[in-house]
Amino acid sequence: MATQPLQQRNKRTGLIMLAFAVGMLGLGYAAVPLYDLFCRVTGFGGTTQRASDSDASLAERLAASGATRDIVIRFDANVARNMPWDFRPEQATDKIAIGSRDQAIYLARNTGPEPIVGSASFNVFPNEAGKYFSKVQCFCFTEQRLEPGQEVRMPVVYYVDPAILDDPLVEDLDSITLSYTFHRKVEDES
Repeated sequence: MATQPLQQRNKRTGLIMLAFAVGMLGLGYAAVPLYDLFCRVTGFGGTTQRASDSDASLAERLAASGATRDIVIRFDANVARNMPWDFRPEQATDKIAIGSRDQAIYLARNTGPEPIVGSASFNVFPNEAGKYFSKVQCFCFTEQRLEPGQEVRMPVVYYVDPAILDDPLVEDLDSITLSYTFHRKVEDES
């Protein structure tokens, strides 16, 4: 008779452990999207913001209605070791008014003997400026396929949110670096 309560406790403990394991598995799958959301909301690690045309227009109106200042944007380009591409900004720096929309062009050329699909990771330095650096259009939003010898011009349409002027951590910032690194698509690796 004493085995009945013991079996019930073992069954209950087993179910609790199973629920815990399933919960941990679920958290494991949710970790990447949750971390990505956290970075996009806070600008953590230099993560930039993704903005719509209407967001950019609002920033331009806000900048036009109040005092603004210029800021220098530096453009950086890198490729992973297994990526036979030449990748560089068309222009190394640009000076823009905070709140105004601007465009930068990056150039990429496949120097390898086969088609390659790549995707760009990005960040902003200093990290604290990430939540104020907004991209309206970017080649980094999609994968890029280049044939052997093919060269493309890839635009980035961006603005710096005027709210940066009210943040004591970065209000006196005079330059921001936008950096991209192209990586070979994992399924495309030879």
